[in-house]
Amino acid sequence: MLDIQFIIENKEVVKKSIKDRNMKDVDIDNLEMLYKKRIELIKDIDEINRKRKIAANNRNAEEGKRLKEELPEKEEELVKTNKELTELLSVIPNIVSPDMPIGKYESVNKIIRKVGEPRNFSFTPKPNWELGEDLDIIDAQRAAKVTGSRFSYIKGDLVKVQFAILQHVLEKVTDPTFISEIIDKNNLQIKKTPFVPIIPPIMIKPEALNAMGRLEPKEDKFFLQTDNLYLVGSCEHTIGAMHMGESIKEKDLPLRYFGYSTALRREAGSYGRDTRGMLRQHQFDKAEFEIFSTPETSREEHEFLVAIQEYLTSSLELPYQVVANCTGDTALPNYSQKDIEIYMPGQKVYKETHSADYMTGYQARRMNTKVVRKDGKKEILHTNDATAFAMGRILIAIMENNQNEDGTIGVPKVLQKYCGIEKIQKTFSS
Repeated sequence: MLDIQFIIENKEVVKKSIKDRNMKDVDIDNLEMLYKKRIELIKDIDEINRKRKIAANNRNAEEGKRLKEELPEKEEELVKTNKELTELLSVIPNIVSPDMPIGKYESVNKIIRKVGEPRNFSFTPKPNWELGEDLDIIDAQRAAKVTGSRFSYIKGDLVKVQFAILQHVLEKVTDPTFISEIIDKNNLQIKKTPFVPIIPPIMIKPEALNAMGRLEPKEDKFFLQTDNLYLVGSCEHTIGAMHMGESIKEKDLPLRYFGYSTALRREAGSYGRDTRGMLRQHQFDKAEFEIFSTPETSREEHEFLVAIQEYLTSSLELPYQVVANCTGDTALPNYSQKDIEIYMPGQKVYKETHSADYMTGYQARRMNTKVVRKDGKKEILHTNDATAFAMGRILIAIMENNQNEDGTIGVPKVLQKYCGIEKIQKTFSS
């Protein structure tokens, strides 16, 4: 969340961010009133306790009793005020970066650069759902029978490619030499710390998901009512919440994590969109980055993540574009966001495959995660997260861009050493 003092001193900036995000108006004036009321209540409680101490010292039992009876009412009012204040603060989004495009929908997103040219095919390229069915490497029909729509069985050589992708990324981002090369190439003045690989839980408590600023919209989440747990929609939710309530020494920052897990989403609000293929599935595997850093280095950590995303996408020889997301296409905790969209020749369109989210201190303040400076002072640190690969999306990008006229699909050269095949082909019949 935003610092309340910042909100009060920058009311018009905060109100504009809310409007630019196409969100419902938030009563900032009421928030200021509640904040002042809280301060007064704390003063009143402190004063009552001071007088009680004096009464006790003077052995004035009657006065002490009167003050003791007065205290619960003030304390109850303080609890109520704190609750109202927290609820209001929690729905106020992060302010948006001044260079963020202003608009309601993703169509307003600004293309920053294009890399690579879409391939010229000598035949009509097929969409991923046809390729998957022809080679029997994606089985949505049987998944629908067993589980329902927007689930798939991934089979055969395509499974080998998925784990080759994971091994490729894991090898790179844990390698100090690779990290140094990316940082130097992009002239970044940040530490050359590799990523720590991590497999996190896929369930999260509501309070932890809310602290991450990712609880809403609830209708897009799968909730286990008996256990009071949500299933994560991305592994950064549980990785980012790891350090709730902790203070981390400045010398130990940045903390860089590379996580991998299954993710689950209802895809509420996307009815009718991308219903075929694996672009919008309820279940998918995802590799994700999460970084905790000092405030002064967080912008460069964001650029660092985008640079890694671009390297990884280029290493698969896929044509892509980097876009700056507009205010209406950016999540509540994000100060700014960039997406990578890969060209899908079977659909003749660029589709979003990666996001990089820069949260400044918004998320860490909600989680009460701080940096301990060299002089011992504590302050809110900054967070970043970014997609390494959403497996379903990158698989369909590989399939559509590397399809051959004979029906096989070429495996990117960089992956061949991990999966032991040069082509994806139908290896069995069903």
